[in-house]
Amino acid sequence: MTMIAATHASRRRSRFGGRLNYVALLLMLGLPATAFAAPPDLKTPAPVIYLADNLDEQDRLGWCIDTRGRGFSDRLHAHSCKPRGGDVQFRYDEAARRIASATFQGKCAALLKPAAAGVTLGLLDCAKDAKGQVFDYDGAAMEFRPGADRTLCLVAGAASRSAGPFMSRDLALAPCASTDAKLKQWRIKAARP
Repeated sequence: MTMIAATHASRRRSRFGGRLNYVALLLMLGLPATAFAAPPDLKTPAPVIYLADNLDEQDRLGWCIDTRGRGFSDRLHAHSCKPRGGDVQFRYDEAARRIASATFQGKCAALLKPAAAGVTLGLLDCAKDAKGQVFDYDGAAMEFRPGADRTLCLVAGAASRSAGPFMSRDLALAPCASTDAKLKQWRIKAARP
């Protein structure tokens, strides 16, 4: 077995053992294993917006909002949260109701078309009157909803794909009522003042 294959096999065993321990703990507490998401081991510095469930992220880094490709891009997707931060660092401005890049000043997440299921997001200049940049965050439900249509949620795509040493997924709007919670529940980690 090559050194790389041995490392990957060891990593898979370690992840499986960690998940097995998590499920065993839930069962000992009398809770169903599906009641709670498997949280990521978030290493990205704040501010950051990330999915509460690690899903299938291979290194348990979690899923963050990110610019496509390296560095600045005007298109967004969900991506493995990067330990050093950078283009995966976003903050939620509750007063302005915007998701803003912490890395690219003056840039905000924006719908690329009017709010509808399947509409994707871009990273555009922040503008006070841009309706496509308005997002409300429901802390109890952990959902971002576009201001133009409260029946839709910001969701990570159901399928993941390789992105170099990381992983990526689509990022779009989908009906809140019919979308699995693990794809639409976001946590916000704010930077300390």
